Amino acid sequence: MWMGRAFGWCIMIGAIGSTYEVIATKLFRAPTVWAFDLSYMMYGCLFMMAGAYALSRDSHVRGDVIYRLLGPRYQASIEMFLYIIFFFPGVIALVYAGSRYAWQSYTFSEKSVMSVAWFPVFQFKFIIPLAGLLLFLQGIAQVLRCWLCLRDGVWPTHLQDVEELEKVALAQHDNDATGAMEKPS
Repeated sequence: MWMGRAFGWCIMIGAIGSTYEVIATKLFRAPTVWAFDLSYMMYGCLFMMAGAYALSRDSHVRGDVIYRLLGPRYQASIEMFLYIIFFFPGVIALVYAGSRYAWQSYTFSEKSVMSVAWFPVFQFKFIIPLAGLLLFLQGIAQVLRCWLCLRDGVWPTHLQDVEELEKVALAQHDNDATGAMEKPS
């Protein structure tokens, strides 16, 4: 959870850099050499590091037309099977290939070829295996959730630290509507 929250700030850093670039270019006719690099590096970090966070909140898109009709124990057995057969091998491959990719980038002191500033980017390549490691750890937690569901017959609840604005607005609207009906005329 704390990694997701920490890397969530990448969106603000990227947005501020992009906003600064637009203002500097449009108002002052003085474009920067760093804003593009900053934006794609921040959004890339956010995208990579959000995977484990989204998995921990059950926020990934799922085609569950049949799955949702099944009971919790069937769901848990399907999920556990899919984690073991597909998820873990894929994440291990991501960590392995990402580590090699990051190490190569480090040994060559890779620089950005997307801008004239030639900023070093090798340090951002290490986000790939780190994201894979966090996904692996969260996958273990998900398998343990499946095991608990198989044992108890009910899914353990996910931690909720954020709420969609739409849900908050609808709840507030429902509370306002209920309060209006109860007020005496």
